[in-house]
Amino acid sequence: MTGWEMLAVAAAGFAAGGINAVVGSGTLVTFPVLLAVGLPPVTATITNSLGLVPGNLTGAIGYRRELHGQRRLLLRLLPASVLGALTGAFLLLHLPASAFETIVPALVGLAVVLVAVQPLLQRRLAARRARAGTVEQEQVLGRGRVAALFAGAYATGTYGGYFAASQGVLQIGIFGMLLREPLQRLNAIKNVLTLAVNAVAAVAYVVVATERIDWRAAALVAGGAVVGGYVGSTLGRRLPAALLRTAIVLLGLTAIWVLLR
Repeated sequence: MTGWEMLAVAAAGFAAGGINAVVGSGTLVTFPVLLAVGLPPVTATITNSLGLVPGNLTGAIGYRRELHGQRRLLLRLLPASVLGALTGAFLLLHLPASAFETIVPALVGLAVVLVAVQPLLQRRLAARRARAGTVEQEQVLGRGRVAALFAGAYATGTYGGYFAASQGVLQIGIFGMLLREPLQRLNAIKNVLTLAVNAVAAVAYVVVATERIDWRAAALVAGGAVVGGYVGSTLGRRLPAALLRTAIVLLGLTAIWVLLR
């Protein structure tokens, strides 16, 4: 990579770290940039997952106040997310590269749609909570709801282990329908589960696919993401949501164009 390309990758990591802490679509920033500097799609995905883990950590730490009282719930969901991450990593490493190159444009398109419709989803969730009334976190979860939460965590973990874009949007959408929690507390859950998924997938990649990691690009993404995750968790909520969402959608469409050309 040239000096300018290295700077672009680090800047993408910074942006992705902040976006992941606030929205959960940072891969739609880093993935197109990694493709643009010449990484093959599978290598870009593996490198990106590894590089974003430090940013996921700082984002989760930044939301630690919103995690108060959610320990029991997280202990229920983390095993499902870990199993899903292993499933997704297995699929990524064992399906042929041609299958990945065919599937990923559709996944990016799905992620772009999810980001675009997120305001509508949030309004519907808010209206649903208003009709149900305010319920504290110490709510009693029936077996059916626990099973649905576990399935949702496993499904989103599998998606995240295979291709991480908008994993957080999926999590907030699913958990928001099953839990009567404010959006910021849902976002805190999302940050912890995303950290777990990306970390487990990254360890799997390091163990069995070291040769497919671009370590320099991963380090550049990680350096930017650490700072971006901290900034996003403390200041990112002040950014105009419409501007941030528009940028993510445009970058996602760019990724689709790069993949299909």
